[in-house]
Amino acid sequence: MDGQKKSYYIDVGTGHITSNATSSTWSYKIQATDEEITQLRELFNQNYSTEWKNFFRTHIPYLEYHHDKENDAYDSTIHQVYGMLHKLGDDEAKSHIESMNILPK
Repeated sequence: MDGQKKSYYIDVGTGHITSNATSSTWSYKIQATDEEITQLRELFNQNYSTEWKNFFRTHIPYLEYHHDKENDAYDSTIHQVYGMLHKLGDDEAKSHIESMNILPK
């Protein structure tokens, strides 16, 4: 990997990462190296796996959201995703993420 940054377009809801702005809908434009995109992809994959665990957990009616380790794992990973997007994003992406108040102070 040469460490050269390229433009990528990210949709957090679907976990979609593309280098083509017109190929699908996207929410955030970032500049990232191949290694950084690999890290972001791993975070999306981790949340996808956690979402399946949460799906099965929803069938346990007595388990509350704030007492569920899978929800904690999802929340932690989504914070990491937004942290990376804030670090790598363009000014518009950074501004939007800051307005969400999702990142630790």
